[in-house]
Amino acid sequence: HQQVAIYEVINGRIGSMTFIHRKSLNTNAEKVVQDQLDAYNSRNIEAFVNTYSDNVKVFDFSNKPRFEGKDQMHERYSGFFESTPDLNCKIKNRIVIGNKVIDEEYLTINGNNFRAVAIYEVENGKIVKVTFVR
Repeated sequence: HQQVAIYEVINGRIGSMTFIHRKSLNTNAEKVVQDQLDAYNSRNIEAFVNTYSDNVKVFDFSNKPRFEGKDQMHERYSGFFESTPDLNCKIKNRIVIGNKVIDEEYLTINGNNFRAVAIYEVENGKIVKVTFVR
């Protein structure tokens, strides 16, 4: 049995715990997420958006909605891709549990570097949910 625990620490104490469990054994989740990353790094908006389901939901941790739907994904990322020639995301660590892929990311955007974690959930060959931890 595989499991990942995410602890949110507030003022030196554990404020919340989130557990991610394996639900399915046979999935192409890692390939879909890697295709998404490759399209992101090449700033190919059509290939990028094509890895997402039509009704993808994007959240900030803990379940704070950012936006929903493939159209909003396209709208938010197309201008960003065009205006960010040095855009790059390197994966420092990847954990795959069933249909979930958890990436520790090191991003370069307009000469600045950032770290983030992205939790992707894949169903029927498409990313249906993304949760960002920053």
